[in-house]
Amino acid sequence: MAVDRIQIERLSKSYGSLQILKDIDISVPQGCFVALVGPSGCGKSTLLRTIAGLEQITGGTLRIDGQVVNDVPPRKRDVAMVFQSYALYPHMNIEKNMSYSMRLRRAAPHAIRESIDSVSRTLGLDHLLARMPRQLSGGQRQRVAMGRAIVRNPKVFLFDEPLSNLDAALRVHMRTEIRKLHQRLGATSVYVTHDQIEAMTMADHVVVLRAGQVEQQGAPLVLYHRPANRFVAGFIGSPAMNFIEAVVGPDGHSAHFGGASGQTLALGRSLPAGTEVWIGLRPEHLRLQRGAGGLRGVVDVVESTGSMSFVTVKLDGVAAPVLVAQAGVCAIESGEALGLDIASEHVHVFDRKSERAL
Repeated sequence: MAVDRIQIERLSKSYGSLQILKDIDISVPQGCFVALVGPSGCGKSTLLRTIAGLEQITGGTLRIDGQVVNDVPPRKRDVAMVFQSYALYPHMNIEKNMSYSMRLRRAAPHAIRESIDSVSRTLGLDHLLARMPRQLSGGQRQRVAMGRAIVRNPKVFLFDEPLSNLDAALRVHMRTEIRKLHQRLGATSVYVTHDQIEAMTMADHVVVLRAGQVEQQGAPLVLYHRPANRFVAGFIGSPAMNFIEAVVGPDGHSAHFGGASGQTLALGRSLPAGTEVWIGLRPEHLRLQRGAGGLRGVVDVVESTGSMSFVTVKLDGVAAPVLVAQAGVCAIESGEALGLDIASEHVHVFDRKSERAL
């Protein structure tokens, strides 16, 4: 059983009367890769900075290896942080940037040499050690920032949106490299991102935050298949989940919506008749059917990327359009009437008022 490297219990953070974090509870086992994800302003970077010791917590307890570190200064927490801005010293070459923390600790020259040689080879930087930061690409500078953290051999790696400044193709490459590096080092990592794709593909454990509170946490596929509420359901998954307002029918096993159009959808569970709900349908779980189908609608827009087709459908009696995602090229045209089917096990139901999953 993995031992918790980081334990966060009822942590809160306020700036005067403004509360940024409220009652945060998270455990990070040794060797785990945890992603903190949520919209801008949800408090994820502030939470990371409290772990680093760069922000003083207002309440609660923060432990690293079982020791309370609420009042321990950053330099004594044995954590290394990789920033979005790289934070490299422009007047130092790459070797000196990477070795800076070791030289500051007055490590032996041979130990510095061995560490830099090993880490630079691992990151593919060994041929760049004499260069200055301005001579490197964005991806290379990010690897230098990671290398500087690795040579410290810290207990915990903290990543604050490290890929935000990179283009799309390089982000995909670098998230693979970071994940491989994490596995190779057996490190404990906490990674902040606003991109749920990064969180889902890189992390062992995902924590979804909103307005300074944890909405749900767990394995990526648990959050995808069993979201705790409408917010998590809409935030996790790409394209985003479709939502339809509905009412549970008299039989308790179906939802009715669409007003006079009389649309009905099987729920795959039993709920009290008359319950007002949100129905959640992931685009990739919907299937287009010419002619009869579970739901009736008209095609509005068809977009194809070659490998995928995205079809926007206006359901009869429903104001908001529904997006359908299908593999390959879809031979359907705008204005065509069709049906939509979905297996009942893929139908998500949320209470209209509380927005909690039912």
